[in-house]
Amino acid sequence: MTVHDDIADNFEDTFLVVRNDEGQFSVWWQDLPLPAGWTAVGPPADRQACLDQIAAVWTDLRPISVRARAAAPGGAT
Repeated sequence: MTVHDDIADNFEDTFLVVRNDEGQFSVWWQDLPLPAGWTAVGPPADRQACLDQIAAVWTDLRPISVRARAAAPGGAT
């Protein structure tokens, strides 16, 4: 049994889409406290609906800090 299996057995399969300060997204169990630095965005849903939401909104996978450097004059892409 893995840690994931143990958690999965003890929590509902309802998830949240979460985002950090760098604009990165993830899926997180609704029943667990959010990790430091992450904020829930959107309503609770099943895992696939959360993944679909992330796919629709997270089109540039680079962190915000990397995008900002690339957009600056002389910045790298």
